Amino acid sequence: MARGRSSDTESKMSFGDHLEELRRRVFLSVIVPVPLMLLLFVFAGRVRAILCEPLLHALRENNLPAQLTVLSPIETMMADLKIALIGALVIAAPWVLWQLWKFIAPGLHSHEQRFVRLLLPGSGILAAIGLLLLYFVLLPLMLTVLVSFSVAPSTLVAPTPGTPNPSAGSAIAVLEADPPTARPGELWVNARERQLRVALPSTTDPTQIEVATIPLEHPGTLTSSFRLSEYLDFVLLFAMCLALAFQLPVVLLLLSWIGIVNPKMLRKGRRFALFGVVVLAAAVAPGDLLSLVIVAVPLYLLYEFSIILIILAPVSRVSSGSVLSEFGARLRRARAAGDSSRREGNVGDE
Repeated sequence: MARGRSSDTESKMSFGDHLEELRRRVFLSVIVPVPLMLLLFVFAGRVRAILCEPLLHALRENNLPAQLTVLSPIETMMADLKIALIGALVIAAPWVLWQLWKFIAPGLHSHEQRFVRLLLPGSGILAAIGLLLLYFVLLPLMLTVLVSFSVAPSTLVAPTPGTPNPSAGSAIAVLEADPPTARPGELWVNARERQLRVALPSTTDPTQIEVATIPLEHPGTLTSSFRLSEYLDFVLLFAMCLALAFQLPVVLLLLSWIGIVNPKMLRKGRRFALFGVVVLAAAVAPGDLLSLVIVAVPLYLLYEFSIILIILAPVSRVSSGSVLSEFGARLRRARAAGDSSRREGNVGDE
């Protein structure tokens, strides 16, 4: 690809002008994430609850108390600060990339700008797909399996209906949700959260009732207790690794543009690609077989998608700006071929 300035004005900019423009773009890039982080800190508790929901769901599926442990007075606040910081960087990323683009775009020809305009949005879309897949599919499945390793089930035989139960007089009510009202001293079991709950008089308002909880653990040598900060670190690290892994089509497309790979080479290398995907999934996934499979399958599908993308967007079409028009032409030809085959089938039936 040729290099050069897009205008005579930009080509005459001095080194000092470039530094001034860089300083201005850096300032504009920073001015958005900082106030956004402060704003997100106000809503960090809600975001934290959303991030913790897959683990809480896994705990409920394994009949464990849906609770996380906090071991430091500032642990929750530091977790919220981390969520606000990372959330601000993610939300402000398009703005930062736009400022970067405004700085480098004047130094590129129009056909060179088309390559960046294709890569940057594509990279963002792939990262978003990876994060949605992580939250709605990968995390619930993986956490349910991983949590089950620390569960030691213990069951008793239920009494036959009509048989006297010696403990019936002292039985505690088992409810799916907390009762709307309660008197001080009342006990019940919240079956959904796996907790024994006690109603206590409020120390600040005599007209209100406070609820104290006791987690109900399975008997055994292992006690499941998950720390908030460690869980959030696990989720954020996994999200970063998966977002990077989902850049595979962008990387292969870029390599095809500079002539390192081509569709024929990628088709012949499917066995090696499958092996590499499994190794990458093993490095990203927590360690169990199910997690490895549900990470490896989307990554291999991305490899196949990369071959299609390279065919649809070769360097000649991107530089001429004819990718979308060629894609539309292919769709019209495929539709016409389908209509023709249906007409021939109808004629044959007659």
